[in-house]
Amino acid sequence: MATVFIPSLMQNLTDGKHTVEIPGATVRQIIENLEQAHPGMKERLVENNRVKPNISVAVDGEVTPLGMLEKVGETSEVHFLPAIGGGRD
Repeated sequence: MATVFIPSLMQNLTDGKHTVEIPGATVRQIIENLEQAHPGMKERLVENNRVKPNISVAVDGEVTPLGMLEKVGETSEVHFLPAIGGGRD
């Protein structure tokens, strides 16, 4: 199962846990299974069947542009992070 790191603002949905073990082969499956185990997570992470624009997903240390389609391995680490905007030119 993948290890999912829970953002501090969402830890109230996981009884204060910083990480949870969740099965899934893609980020979409991870989010669906996360919702089953901890209701309310999907609402915080997904909008219009996509990861919310203010959230980035990192799998095994790499921020992915694929969002929900990104593959997740059995021993992967998944992080949901506040998206970082660019600076001014």
